[in-house]
Amino acid sequence: MKLVRFGAPGAEKPGIVDNEGNIRDLSKHIPDLSGAHLAPAALAKLSEIDPASLPKAPSDVRLGPPVAGTHNFIAIGLNYADHAKETGQEIPTEPILFNKATTSICGPYDDVMCPKNSRHLDWECEIAFVIGARARYVEAKDWANYIAGYCICNDVSERRFQSKRGGQWVKGKSAETFGPLGPWLVTPDELTDPDNLAMSLDVNGARKQTGSTATMIFKIPELLAYVTEFMVLEPGDVITTGTPPGVGTARNPKEFLKPGDVMELRIDGLGMQRQKVVAFAP
Repeated sequence: MKLVRFGAPGAEKPGIVDNEGNIRDLSKHIPDLSGAHLAPAALAKLSEIDPASLPKAPSDVRLGPPVAGTHNFIAIGLNYADHAKETGQEIPTEPILFNKATTSICGPYDDVMCPKNSRHLDWECEIAFVIGARARYVEAKDWANYIAGYCICNDVSERRFQSKRGGQWVKGKSAETFGPLGPWLVTPDELTDPDNLAMSLDVNGARKQTGSTATMIFKIPELLAYVTEFMVLEPGDVITTGTPPGVGTARNPKEFLKPGDVMELRIDGLGMQRQKVVAFAP
């Protein structure tokens, strides 16, 4: 299934994408794509519904992030060997974890806003996975009991905040609109090989990132097991898993985003995101 949330910010409804690409309203069946409604059994029940029996959403409706009720938004750093190399850093022997504030989450087509005092705004195309059941000390082989689905994440980053302001990376990763998710939450039955998906990111129509999840250092089941060694994850939590090479800060000369720029992200099977960069607005 391809699951979505549609409507105005803060008032999204759950939906499903039918075979013709139409969004169908699921709100008579579940209140939202959150909590217990993300559990494997709950998703299996949703899969039994004929999308044609559901009302269509307006064709021009806004898409919000495809999951609600996120308490933890965890990111993995330097999880592609070629990206670690381009940034001049060693390949990690264990996953590097950092937080993104949940207030950074936005829809896949929402504007990305330059934060106040931003100078080095950058892009990162990533595959993220969403937790569907309470997860603690999970074994990698049991991943299917805990993952509700996958989506694209743009791990938008302010590099000066991240690396020049001291402390942890969270400073450069957490501004509002720094976590576009979606367009869809794709359930594991539909995305059968998340370890071999082509990825790309364009800025103003020019290709900046080209990669594949095949070059991830730590695969998704391993990341799930690793993160839950250190914390409990709840339904709706999001783990975004790192980016391939081509980020702006590693280019020669360096390239950073400015208001008016447009990013387009694609991952096979997960759809496309598009965001326009806008100036800071108080």
